[in-house]
Amino acid sequence: MGRLEALFLGIIQGLTEFLPVSSSGHLEIAKSIFGDDSLPDESLLFTVVVHFATAMATIIIFRHEVTQLISGLFKFKNNDEFKFSVSIVISMIPAALVGVFFNDFIESLFNEQILLVGSMLLITGVLLIFANNAKSGNKGINYMRAIIIGISQAIAIIPGISRSGATISTSILLGMDKTKAARFSFLMVVPLIFGKIAKDIMDGAFDVEYIQPMHLMLGFGGAFITGLWACAWMIDIVKRANLNFFALYCFIVGALAILSTFAFDYDLKVG
Repeated sequence: MGRLEALFLGIIQGLTEFLPVSSSGHLEIAKSIFGDDSLPDESLLFTVVVHFATAMATIIIFRHEVTQLISGLFKFKNNDEFKFSVSIVISMIPAALVGVFFNDFIESLFNEQILLVGSMLLITGVLLIFANNAKSGNKGINYMRAIIIGISQAIAIIPGISRSGATISTSILLGMDKTKAARFSFLMVVPLIFGKIAKDIMDGAFDVEYIQPMHLMLGFGGAFITGLWACAWMIDIVKRANLNFFALYCFIVGALAILSTFAFDYDLKVG
């Protein structure tokens, strides 16, 4: 992996983590284009660093909300802050369970399965259209909505299903206020990212043999800076209900991914 590749991958992670176009799907497509040897997918350390960068970007953008969330969770008062904090915890349960009990199956999905990625991007596009055309609601988060949105987040582990797209769309379809939906979507993933990082560190699952400090810095910087911009931009987009552009983008990239798979299979047969 070169320095430009590290920066490029960091930028991809920073942009697509918040925009509803699937960061995992785009990284799988990049893997297919550049080849396994050109990407640091074998190094969990690089993946952890760029995800840590987007988590830090989320914390900075929502620094006041994060402070209230932590404060509300430990006050143990039956107020809105406490309920919101508990809702964040509840929303983590489905994805955490999937990660614990289906880890091997999940890992098998991240192996250049471009047909799967393309198909899931089409589904993401459909979700975004439904959300964009849904009537504006004024509901807040509650425990039932939190678990349903959490299930959407768990499903979005599949590469090609956008996590932010799935959770924001689900929130809007449940009648939530669009700004609150985006806020909850971005905050609910932060504990999961830090939990995954902690688990990987404790498992000692890092392969640092081919990683250079400069590559990690470039990856972190690219993900962090673009993550700050993408997170703030996405909140504004959700407010204006302008999700059709991303739906169209998902349809185009998904279709191209599917067509490329069939074209590759055809070349193999002909060859």
